[in-house]
Amino acid sequence: LEEAAFQLQQIFRIDISIALNILGVESMRAGHYRVAYTCFKLAADRGYSKAQFNVGLCYEHGRGTEKDLAKAAFYYFHAASSCHPMAQYRYARYLLCHTSENEWDGCQKAITFLEQAATAGITEAQAYLGVFYMRGLKPKEKQGLKYLLLAAKNGDAQSRYHVGVCYEKGLGVQQNLAEAMRHYRQSAAAGNRNAQERLQ
Repeated sequence: LEEAAFQLQQIFRIDISIALNILGVESMRAGHYRVAYTCFKLAADRGYSKAQFNVGLCYEHGRGTEKDLAKAAFYYFHAASSCHPMAQYRYARYLLCHTSENEWDGCQKAITFLEQAATAGITEAQAYLGVFYMRGLKPKEKQGLKYLLLAAKNGDAQSRYHVGVCYEKGLGVQQNLAEAMRHYRQSAAAGNRNAQERLQ
């Protein structure tokens, strides 16, 4: 009986959190940012990862509350720890922007979250990782190309351009100018100016 009561409490808590988060989304769409923030915060404090992510967005962009990147990171971290892919991406970017190169643990944690987000299909994380691996102090070109290809397949024109550069220069792959041109054409067709210039 105690177990059943506990399960009912959990279901009720989750349902309330979902409802509050939906109310927050609708309030945000209507331009009622303060109400949206309040709804998100109530659901986030109950441990609902989607609401935690939304509170992070509110703090990052100053919607319904003051802009505060440290608080945004706090909420992104909690959502990321519950496997929210976009929160993993945003928290990782925060870590990489606010961690010195000497802080190995922060960089490793960021890379782990980025890889989880990229594996979950977040195109932004794939593109970010691809460039990160290509431009590191010790470039990991094959890994970089792998993530750039994933982002390109998900429609990211800038990543498609970078894949073209990899084929043109032989970065992480054998040099192949015909393949480079194919990627440049696809990227240019999607409106990427760098690819258009490279084609000329």
